[in-house]
Amino acid sequence: MQSTKQYLEELQKEYLVATKLQKGLLLNEAEKRTGRNRKYLIIRLSAKTNWHKARKKTVRSSQYGSDLVFPLVKLWDIFDHPCGQRLKPLIKTELIKLCHWDEIDISGQQTEQLIQMSAKTIDTLLAHEKEVRHLKQHYSQTKNPLLYQKIPTKLSHEWDRELLGQIQIDGVEHCGQTTAGDYAHTISHTDISSHWWEGQAVMGKGKVRTLGAIKQAQARFPFNWIEIHPDNGTSFINYFIYDYANLTGLEFSRSRAYRKNDNCFVEQKNSQNVRKVFGHVRYDTQREVDILNSLYQNELRLYKNFFQPVMRLETKIRDKGRIYRKYQEAQTPYHWLMVSKETPARVKHQLERIYQNLNPAELKRSIDNKLKLLTKVYQSKHLPSKQKQLLENTVSVRFSNYPIGRFGLG
Repeated sequence: MQSTKQYLEELQKEYLVATKLQKGLLLNEAEKRTGRNRKYLIIRLSAKTNWHKARKKTVRSSQYGSDLVFPLVKLWDIFDHPCGQRLKPLIKTELIKLCHWDEIDISGQQTEQLIQMSAKTIDTLLAHEKEVRHLKQHYSQTKNPLLYQKIPTKLSHEWDRELLGQIQIDGVEHCGQTTAGDYAHTISHTDISSHWWEGQAVMGKGKVRTLGAIKQAQARFPFNWIEIHPDNGTSFINYFIYDYANLTGLEFSRSRAYRKNDNCFVEQKNSQNVRKVFGHVRYDTQREVDILNSLYQNELRLYKNFFQPVMRLETKIRDKGRIYRKYQEAQTPYHWLMVSKETPARVKHQLERIYQNLNPAELKRSIDNKLKLLTKVYQSKHLPSKQKQLLENTVSVRFSNYPIGRFGLG
């Protein structure tokens, strides 16, 4: 558009001094170059056209004053915040009655203006109020806003993937189809570097129970923690866990709100080690929680950490809008710990000794047996009372013979 304007501006100088025949030839050439209509070009090339004069913008005066915003907002509140298209017919039918009942105090002229107002104008006048309320609602939902300011956010690309002890934490709900009432939660913990994983089940998601689950999982890790990184939920962002991190010298970071990729390592473990194993059914009894913990503290953790390989990202390159990833050869978390320079020799020796005594086939059979037991307990909740009592008498939770020492490894 700018180049066309410049071309016509230069052509005007030649056009104004040309003969009638020359003007016709110039117009033919201008039509070919610009694609404009001939009549348009004649007008634009005439002496009256001033190319440097700014075009005046017509500013329409507002038909409705700011005095209408307050009664309009009150009407919007009364009718539960409908859009302009739904509020307009309500104003026509209900405004007079509301004025009669002294719910709204406006003049006759304001009444007529509100009744004549279009749906688009209603939305325009309410736009500022909607924005203000949206911001208030957004920030008022954050409990302990000062605590959130103390805990920095950390993105997935900011991790040192060679450093042991950076733990991502997340919760998995075993609520089934409804979140009503109390039900089991799995608190999942994953190390960024080695992908070592630990889980712990609790009933409900209270702050004290969640902190207890974190402490139990921490005791089973074969190395010391240096940082914890949960999601934005109040189960983790609270003064119980914040004070515990300060007391034990742990760094404390968190994910951004609604950004699961900030916690991508533990999210992958949630899918592979929790959902794939236990499904999406509802566990809401202490017996079921005991079976979950029997697996988490024994066979499942050993099976996943010693015999389930994971791939670590080696390089990530963006080229012409595409991302190319290269992964290292898949190895188990146990292997990554054994080759890591961060792992103490004493821990490596202990891990190797335990690895030599583990039978993956036996672990898998034990896991399957406990999962069958968990299924029976779950199904017993939906049986008639007599059958339920009979099944409960035959079902018991037996913990594994694997001992739990300093690192839960024997």
